[in-house]
Amino acid sequence: MLPTILAIESSCDETSASIIQHGKVLNNVIASQSVHQKYGGVVPELASRAHQQNILHVVNECLASSGILKSQLNAIAFTRGPGLMGSLLVGVSFAKSMGWALGLPLIEVNHMEAHVVANFIDQPHPSFPFLCLTVSGGHTQIILVEDFLKMKVIGETKDDAVGEAFDKAAKMMGLPYPGGPLIDKYAQVGNPKAFTFSETVMPALDFSFSGIKTSFLYFLRDQTKLDPSFVDKNLPDICASLQAALVQMLLKKLQAAAKQTGIKQIAIAGGVSANSGLRKGLVALTEKLGWQVFIPAFQYCTDNAAMIAMAAHYKYLNGKFSSLDVAPIANLAIEDNR
Repeated sequence: MLPTILAIESSCDETSASIIQHGKVLNNVIASQSVHQKYGGVVPELASRAHQQNILHVVNECLASSGILKSQLNAIAFTRGPGLMGSLLVGVSFAKSMGWALGLPLIEVNHMEAHVVANFIDQPHPSFPFLCLTVSGGHTQIILVEDFLKMKVIGETKDDAVGEAFDKAAKMMGLPYPGGPLIDKYAQVGNPKAFTFSETVMPALDFSFSGIKTSFLYFLRDQTKLDPSFVDKNLPDICASLQAALVQMLLKKLQAAAKQTGIKQIAIAGGVSANSGLRKGLVALTEKLGWQVFIPAFQYCTDNAAMIAMAAHYKYLNGKFSSLDVAPIANLAIEDNR
Protein backbone atom coordinates (compact mmCIF):
# COMPACT_ATOMS: atom_id res chain seq x y z
CA MET A 1 0.00 0.00 0.00
CA LEU A 2 1.29 3.47 -0.86
CA PRO A 3 1.06 5.59 2.30
CA THR A 4 -0.28 8.99 3.23
CA ILE A 5 2.26 10.72 5.48
CA LEU A 6 2.34 14.01 7.37
CA ALA A 7 5.90 15.37 7.51
CA ILE A 8 7.28 18.06 9.85
CA GLU A 9 10.49 20.06 9.40
CA SER A 10 11.92 22.27 12.17
CA SER A 11 15.70 22.00 11.93
CA CYS A 12 16.53 25.72 11.86
CA ASP A 13 14.34 28.80 11.32
CA GLU A 14 11.56 27.46 9.08
CA THR A 15 8.53 25.68 10.52
CA SER A 16 7.11 23.52 7.76
CA ALA A 17 4.59 20.71 7.22
CA SER A 18 3.72 18.69 4.13
CA ILE A 19 1.44 15.84 3.12
CA ILE A 20 2.57 13.15 0.70
CA GLN A 21 -0.02 10.69 -0.63
CA HIS A 22 0.80 7.74 -2.88
CA GLY A 23 4.25 9.22 -3.56
CA LYS A 24 2.92 12.63 -4.63
CA VAL A 25 3.55 15.76 -2.55
CA LEU A 26 0.21 17.54 -2.05
CA ASN A 27 1.42 20.74 -0.38
CA ASN A 28 4.31 22.44 1.36
CA VAL A 29 3.34 24.88 4.12
CA ILE A 30 6.18 27.05 5.48
CA ALA A 31 6.23 29.67 8.23
CA SER A 32 9.39 31.79 8.07
CA GLN A 33 10.94 33.65 10.99
CA SER A 34 11.79 37.31 10.39
CA VAL A 35 12.92 37.91 13.98
CA HIS A 36 16.53 36.95 13.14
CA GLN A 37 17.12 39.66 10.56
CA LYS A 38 17.98 42.38 13.07
CA TYR A 39 20.60 40.11 14.67
CA GLY A 40 22.41 39.28 11.42
CA GLY A 41 21.91 35.53 11.82
CA VAL A 42 19.73 32.84 13.38
CA VAL A 43 19.42 33.08 17.18
CA PRO A 44 18.77 29.48 18.38
CA GLU A 45 16.62 30.36 21.41
CA LEU A 46 14.41 32.69 19.38
CA ALA A 47 14.12 30.05 16.64
CA SER A 48 12.88 27.37 19.03
CA ARG A 49 10.33 29.75 20.58
CA ALA A 50 9.02 30.68 17.14
CA HIS A 51 8.66 26.98 16.26
CA GLN A 52 6.55 26.47 19.38
CA GLN A 53 4.30 29.35 18.32
CA ASN A 54 4.02 28.25 14.70
CA ILE A 55 3.93 24.48 14.60
CA LEU A 56 0.29 23.83 15.50
CA HIS A 57 -0.95 26.45 13.03
CA VAL A 58 1.32 25.12 10.27
CA VAL A 59 0.21 21.51 10.76
CA ASN A 60 -3.46 22.48 10.87
CA GLU A 61 -3.11 24.54 7.70
CA CYS A 62 -1.26 21.66 6.02
CA LEU A 63 -4.06 19.20 6.78
CA ALA A 64 -6.78 21.67 5.80
CA SER A 65 -5.21 22.73 2.50
CA SER A 66 -4.51 19.13 1.47
CA GLY A 67 -8.03 17.91 2.23
CA ILE A 68 -6.53 15.01 4.16
CA LEU A 69 -8.13 13.93 7.45
CA LYS A 70 -6.08 12.72 10.40
CA SER A 71 -7.83 9.36 10.05
CA GLN A 72 -6.34 8.98 6.56
CA LEU A 73 -2.74 9.28 7.74
CA ASN A 74 -0.51 6.22 7.82
CA ALA A 75 2.51 7.76 9.54
CA ILE A 76 4.06 10.94 10.97
CA ALA A 77 7.53 11.91 9.75
CA PHE A 78 9.91 14.46 11.22
CA THR A 79 13.44 15.81 10.97
CA ARG A 80 15.66 14.17 13.57
CA GLY A 81 18.77 16.16 12.62
CA PRO A 82 21.11 17.73 11.85
CA GLY A 83 20.06 21.17 13.03
CA LEU A 84 19.60 23.41 16.07
CA MET A 85 18.81 21.26 19.10
CA GLY A 86 16.03 23.49 20.44
CA SER A 87 14.36 23.72 17.05
CA LEU A 88 14.63 19.98 16.46
CA LEU A 89 13.13 19.26 19.90
CA VAL A 90 9.97 21.16 19.00
CA GLY A 91 9.37 19.18 15.80
CA VAL A 92 10.34 15.80 17.26
CA SER A 93 8.19 16.29 20.38
CA PHE A 94 5.18 17.40 18.34
CA ALA A 95 5.50 14.46 15.94
CA LYS A 96 5.86 11.96 18.80
CA SER A 97 2.82 13.38 20.61
CA MET A 98 0.68 13.38 17.50
CA GLY A 99 1.82 9.91 16.48
CA TRP A 100 1.08 8.52 19.96
CA ALA A 101 -2.34 10.21 20.10
CA LEU A 102 -3.37 8.87 16.68
CA GLY A 103 -1.70 5.48 17.05
CA LEU A 104 0.51 6.10 14.01
CA PRO A 105 4.08 4.95 13.38
CA LEU A 106 6.90 7.50 13.36
CA ILE A 107 9.51 8.01 10.65
CA GLU A 108 12.70 9.90 11.44
CA VAL A 109 14.44 11.64 8.54
CA ASN A 110 17.96 12.95 8.16
CA HIS A 111 17.70 16.56 6.98
CA MET A 112 20.64 16.25 4.56
CA GLU A 113 19.35 13.02 3.04
CA ALA A 114 16.03 14.77 2.51
CA HIS A 115 17.75 17.57 0.57
CA VAL A 116 19.08 14.90 -1.79
CA VAL A 117 15.70 13.18 -2.15
CA ALA A 118 14.08 16.54 -2.97
CA ASN A 119 15.30 15.85 -6.50
CA PHE A 120 12.57 13.18 -6.76
CA ILE A 121 9.60 15.41 -5.92
CA ASP A 122 9.12 16.52 -9.52
CA GLN A 123 10.06 15.14 -12.93
CA PRO A 124 12.62 14.76 -14.36
CA HIS A 125 14.74 13.19 -11.66
CA PRO A 126 18.13 11.43 -11.61
CA SER A 127 18.69 7.70 -11.83
CA PHE A 128 21.01 5.74 -9.55
CA PRO A 129 23.88 6.11 -9.00
CA PHE A 130 24.28 9.88 -9.05
CA LEU A 131 26.29 12.57 -7.32
CA CYS A 132 24.61 15.30 -5.31
CA LEU A 133 26.31 18.56 -4.35
CA THR A 134 24.44 19.63 -1.22
CA VAL A 135 25.09 23.28 -0.38
CA SER A 136 23.44 25.21 2.44
CA GLY A 137 24.13 27.56 5.32
CA GLY A 138 25.30 24.68 7.50
CA HIS A 139 26.63 22.04 5.11
CA THR A 140 28.67 21.59 1.96
CA GLN A 141 28.88 17.96 0.85
CA ILE A 142 29.37 15.79 -2.21
CA ILE A 143 27.22 12.71 -1.76
CA LEU A 144 27.37 9.47 -3.72
CA VAL A 145 23.75 8.33 -3.96
CA GLU A 146 23.26 4.65 -4.78
CA ASP A 147 19.67 4.32 -3.58
CA PHE A 148 17.06 6.21 -1.56
CA LEU A 149 18.44 4.64 1.61
CA LYS A 150 22.07 4.26 0.58
CA MET A 151 24.11 7.45 0.50
CA LYS A 152 27.76 8.14 1.26
CA VAL A 153 29.51 11.46 1.83
CA ILE A 154 32.67 11.43 -0.31
CA GLY A 155 33.62 15.07 0.24
CA GLU A 156 32.63 17.78 2.70
CA THR A 157 33.71 21.07 4.21
CA LYS A 158 36.09 20.91 7.13
CA ASP A 159 35.07 24.29 8.53
CA ASP A 160 32.51 26.81 7.26
CA ALA A 161 29.80 25.83 4.80
CA VAL A 162 29.59 27.79 1.55
CA GLY A 163 26.25 29.32 2.56
CA GLU A 164 27.84 30.55 5.77
CA ALA A 165 30.72 32.04 3.77
CA PHE A 166 28.22 33.94 1.61
CA ASP A 167 26.28 35.27 4.61
CA LYS A 168 29.38 36.26 6.61
CA ALA A 169 30.91 38.03 3.61
CA ALA A 170 27.64 39.92 3.14
CA LYS A 171 27.69 40.95 6.79
CA MET A 172 31.24 42.27 6.36
CA MET A 173 29.92 44.51 3.57
CA GLY A 174 27.05 45.75 5.71
CA LEU A 175 24.33 43.84 3.84
CA PRO A 176 21.32 42.58 5.84
CA TYR A 177 20.73 38.93 6.73
CA PRO A 178 20.36 36.66 4.87
CA GLY A 179 23.10 38.11 2.68
CA GLY A 180 23.72 35.23 0.25
CA PRO A 181 20.78 36.07 -2.05
CA LEU A 182 21.81 39.76 -2.04
CA ILE A 183 25.35 38.89 -3.12
CA ASP A 184 23.83 36.86 -5.96
CA LYS A 185 21.60 39.80 -6.93
CA TYR A 186 24.47 42.31 -7.11
CA ALA A 187 26.81 39.77 -8.74
CA GLN A 188 24.56 39.52 -11.77
CA VAL A 189 25.49 43.08 -12.81
CA GLY A 190 29.15 42.98 -11.67
CA ASN A 191 32.49 41.94 -13.15
CA PRO A 192 33.52 38.50 -11.78
CA LYS A 193 37.17 39.15 -12.71
CA ALA A 194 37.49 42.52 -10.98
CA PHE A 195 39.10 41.13 -7.79
CA THR A 196 40.76 37.90 -6.66
CA PHE A 197 40.75 36.19 -3.26
CA SER A 198 42.98 33.52 -1.73
CA GLU A 199 41.55 30.02 -1.43
CA THR A 200 42.38 27.13 0.89
CA VAL A 201 43.47 24.04 -1.04
CA MET A 202 42.12 20.84 0.50
CA PRO A 203 43.07 17.23 -0.29
CA ALA A 204 40.81 14.79 -2.08
CA LEU A 205 37.20 16.00 -2.41
CA ASP A 206 36.98 18.06 0.78
CA PHE A 207 36.32 21.80 1.03
CA SER A 208 37.46 24.67 3.24
CA PHE A 209 35.94 28.15 3.11
CA SER A 210 37.69 29.73 6.09
CA GLY A 211 40.64 30.87 3.97
CA ILE A 212 38.65 32.77 1.39
CA LYS A 213 36.55 34.31 4.15
CA THR A 214 39.70 35.59 5.89
CA SER A 215 41.12 36.80 2.58
CA PHE A 216 37.91 38.70 1.92
CA LEU A 217 38.00 40.29 5.37
CA TYR A 218 41.58 41.55 4.87
CA PHE A 219 40.72 42.74 1.36
CA LEU A 220 37.87 44.89 2.66
CA ARG A 221 39.97 46.18 5.54
CA ASP A 222 42.84 47.27 3.27
CA GLN A 223 40.61 48.81 0.61
CA THR A 224 38.41 50.76 3.01
CA LYS A 225 41.50 52.19 4.69
CA LEU A 226 42.38 53.76 1.35
CA ASP A 227 38.80 54.69 0.49
CA PRO A 228 36.04 54.44 3.15
CA SER A 229 33.39 54.35 0.40
CA PHE A 230 35.11 51.52 -1.52
CA VAL A 231 32.35 48.97 -0.88
CA ASP A 232 29.55 51.30 -1.94
CA LYS A 233 31.40 52.25 -5.13
CA ASN A 234 32.29 48.68 -6.10
CA LEU A 235 29.55 46.52 -4.59
CA PRO A 236 28.47 44.68 -7.79
CA ASP A 237 32.08 43.88 -8.77
CA ILE A 238 32.98 42.75 -5.25
CA CYS A 239 29.94 40.47 -5.10
CA ALA A 240 30.54 39.08 -8.59
CA SER A 241 34.21 38.35 -7.84
CA LEU A 242 33.49 36.66 -4.52
CA GLN A 243 30.63 34.60 -5.95
CA ALA A 244 32.75 33.50 -8.90
CA ALA A 245 35.50 32.33 -6.55
CA LEU A 246 33.13 30.38 -4.27
CA VAL A 247 31.31 28.77 -7.19
CA GLN A 248 34.60 27.79 -8.79
CA MET A 249 35.69 26.09 -5.57
CA LEU A 250 32.48 24.05 -5.56
CA LEU A 251 32.64 23.09 -9.22
CA LYS A 252 36.32 22.07 -9.11
CA LYS A 253 35.59 19.45 -6.48
CA LEU A 254 32.36 18.34 -8.13
CA GLN A 255 34.18 17.89 -11.44
CA ALA A 256 36.88 15.87 -9.66
CA ALA A 257 34.24 13.68 -8.01
CA ALA A 258 32.54 13.01 -11.35
CA LYS A 259 35.86 12.07 -12.92
CA GLN A 260 36.81 9.86 -9.99
CA THR A 261 33.51 7.95 -9.98
CA GLY A 262 32.73 8.07 -13.70
CA ILE A 263 29.23 9.33 -12.89
CA LYS A 264 27.58 11.91 -15.14
CA GLN A 265 24.23 12.13 -13.37
CA ILE A 266 24.65 15.24 -11.21
CA ALA A 267 22.15 16.78 -8.79
CA ILE A 268 22.37 19.78 -6.49
CA ALA A 269 20.36 20.55 -3.39
CA GLY A 270 20.15 22.98 -0.48
CA GLY A 271 19.52 26.71 -0.27
CA VAL A 272 22.67 27.72 -2.18
CA SER A 273 21.54 25.63 -5.17
CA ALA A 274 19.30 28.62 -5.98
CA ASN A 275 22.43 30.71 -6.66
CA SER A 276 22.45 31.90 -10.28
CA GLY A 277 26.24 31.70 -10.57
CA LEU A 278 26.26 28.06 -9.48
CA ARG A 279 23.47 27.19 -11.88
CA LYS A 280 25.22 28.90 -14.80
CA GLY A 281 28.45 27.13 -13.95
CA LEU A 282 26.68 23.77 -13.91
CA VAL A 283 25.09 24.46 -17.28
CA ALA A 284 28.51 25.25 -18.73
CA LEU A 285 29.96 22.00 -17.37
CA THR A 286 26.96 20.07 -18.65
CA GLU A 287 27.67 21.26 -22.16
CA LYS A 288 31.39 20.65 -21.80
CA LEU A 289 31.38 17.26 -20.07
CA GLY A 290 28.06 15.76 -21.12
CA TRP A 291 26.55 15.77 -17.65
CA GLN A 292 22.86 15.47 -16.88
CA VAL A 293 22.07 18.01 -14.18
CA PHE A 294 19.03 18.00 -11.88
CA ILE A 295 17.95 20.90 -9.66
CA PRO A 296 14.82 20.89 -7.45
CA ALA A 297 12.27 23.68 -7.73
CA PHE A 298 13.24 26.66 -5.57
CA GLN A 299 10.65 25.93 -2.84
CA TYR A 300 12.29 22.51 -2.35
CA CYS A 301 15.85 23.87 -2.21
CA THR A 302 15.48 25.74 1.06
CA ASP A 303 14.45 23.98 4.29
CA ASN A 304 10.99 22.52 3.77
CA ALA A 305 8.79 19.60 4.81
CA ALA A 306 8.09 18.38 1.27
CA MET A 307 11.58 16.93 1.06
CA ILE A 308 11.09 15.32 4.49
CA ALA A 309 7.85 13.81 3.20
CA MET A 310 9.49 12.42 0.08
CA ALA A 311 12.32 10.83 2.08
CA ALA A 312 9.79 9.42 4.55
CA HIS A 313 7.80 7.86 1.70
CA TYR A 314 10.71 5.63 0.75
CA LYS A 315 11.53 4.81 4.37
CA TYR A 316 7.91 3.76 4.91
CA LEU A 317 8.08 1.43 1.89
CA ASN A 318 11.19 -0.15 3.39
CA GLY A 319 9.69 -0.52 6.87
CA LYS A 320 12.05 1.99 8.52
CA PHE A 321 10.14 3.23 11.56
CA SER A 322 11.19 4.87 14.83
CA SER A 323 10.23 4.17 18.43
CA LEU A 324 8.69 6.69 20.81
CA ASP A 325 12.02 7.09 22.64
CA VAL A 326 13.68 8.62 19.56
CA ALA A 327 15.54 11.86 20.33
CA PRO A 328 16.91 14.61 18.09
CA ILE A 329 20.62 14.68 17.21
CA ALA A 330 22.03 18.10 16.35
CA ASN A 331 24.98 16.73 14.36
CA LEU A 332 23.27 13.71 12.82
CA ALA A 333 25.40 12.39 9.95
CA ILE A 334 24.48 10.59 6.76
CA GLU A 335 25.15 6.92 7.30
CA ASP A 336 26.03 4.49 4.55
CA ASN A 337 24.25 1.11 4.19
CA ARG A 338 21.54 1.94 6.74
